[in-house]
Amino acid sequence: MDKLAAMAAFVRVVERGSFSAVARELNTSQPNISRQVRALEQDLGGHLIERSTRQLSLTDEGQRYYRECRRILEAIDIAENSFKTGQEVVAGVLRVAAPVSFGHLQIAPRLGRFLALFPQLRVELHLNNGIEDLVAAGVDVALRLGALADSGLIARPVGSTHLLTVAAPEYLRRCGEPHTPQELSQHNCLVFAPASVHDTWTYHRNGERLAVPVAGNVRTDNLEAIRSMALSGLGVARSAIWHFGDDVRNGRLVRLLREYETDAVPIHAVFPVSRRQSARVRAFVDFLSSELANDPAMLCDGPCCAAADTRAGTLLLHT
Repeated sequence: MDKLAAMAAFVRVVERGSFSAVARELNTSQPNISRQVRALEQDLGGHLIERSTRQLSLTDEGQRYYRECRRILEAIDIAENSFKTGQEVVAGVLRVAAPVSFGHLQIAPRLGRFLALFPQLRVELHLNNGIEDLVAAGVDVALRLGALADSGLIARPVGSTHLLTVAAPEYLRRCGEPHTPQELSQHNCLVFAPASVHDTWTYHRNGERLAVPVAGNVRTDNLEAIRSMALSGLGVARSAIWHFGDDVRNGRLVRLLREYETDAVPIHAVFPVSRRQSARVRAFVDFLSSELANDPAMLCDGPCCAAADTRAGTLLLHT
């Protein structure tokens, strides 16, 4: 058995979901692809794929083996390209994880420019608000907003942003405009959940820190839902500048409490120690750092205006 060929066939079967589709792709027969995968299973001493008349599904062992096969095949491909060109090649698959709204609004629109710089690269973008195990999930680099929890990951600052407090003109006509953070207690505040820390909104003015408890008739763990409810006039919302910026500029939402500053929200790229020397990860983090540092939409135009994090070249190890 040609193990590398069998591993490549297995990976393609998983990705295409069909033995016959892979056979057509490789210009061979479906029985030949099936024999390669069965030979791999026999060599390993266990099942990789559960077969049924309708679909293929991976066993738990198959999931783990698939991730390792992809890593090995990509490493071989990169090594061959590097040998031919005489330099490290940014190629293969880069798996990026990000919070849903940040990934949708700040990562996805930039991928075209990134991939134009590195045409041999492919990106898998996973949008998830949870904090997943990057190694177990096979993720190369993840974007995290806010303070970082201790972990065994490398963290590199790629920028920062600030928070805006906003409401729709309709809501302000109906309920009035708060002029101090303390007046938020009289308003229906749309709370980002599930973390209870978000029940307190913090502001600064003249060196004084104001921590204001807020409450409302809706809590959600989705920032797009917060935006939609704010636009509908349901209440007062608070989120990052990049999340509400276009709505404020176009008058769909009104920025409140302009005289008060908010804490800077750091944005980090985090990745496993094993990815520290990855050319793909370095290329993506460098690109994103440059993009965010030069994007005025990440920063506000009032007292909270601040430059993007100048430590963008620093590597921090969180343990």
